[in-house]
Amino acid sequence: MGNDQATNGVVRHDTAGIANDVRLAGLQAEKILDIKRKNGWTWKYVTDEIGGMSPVLVVGALLGQMKLVKPLAKAAAELFGLSEEEERMLNEVPYRGMPMPPTDPLIYRFYEMVMVNGPAWKALIEEEFGDGIMSAIDFDIDISREANPKGDRVKMTFTGKFLPYKYYGAEQGTPEYGFKEA
Repeated sequence: MGNDQATNGVVRHDTAGIANDVRLAGLQAEKILDIKRKNGWTWKYVTDEIGGMSPVLVVGALLGQMKLVKPLAKAAAELFGLSEEEERMLNEVPYRGMPMPPTDPLIYRFYEMVMVNGPAWKALIEEEFGDGIMSAIDFDIDISREANPKGDRVKMTFTGKFLPYKYYGAEQGTPEYGFKEA
């Protein structure tokens, strides 16, 4: 059980390791942001220099929410002057997420979009694809600016693999995956 402890039959998990990893990732993200700020770099400059993956994924990794493959972790470490230990941290799978609801106004708008539109998105996706989910792992996102006479628009395109639910023990005539009523 590693550092987990059993007391009176109740397992208590040692979360200090996870908490320390989260704290260190936060400190590393702050260091990266300080270096970016000090050098006057844009995220476009940073992601062009590191290359190799979507800018969203690279920035997410530098902010502690994603992992970079070793060559990109090395490129990021060289760009930011990070230590070997910090480079290795960029290559580790992070403890992802944030407290909810978010307090940052921009991030909160996404939360609000999901809370308000989520039921409709769910109904429309299920009507088109059947019973399942859209992957947030086998997933791409593109962000661009779209000119508009009423003010420029943020255009975001999400594409995620459809993952049908498996109907284990399905009887004859019922598909095993993503059952869709006629």
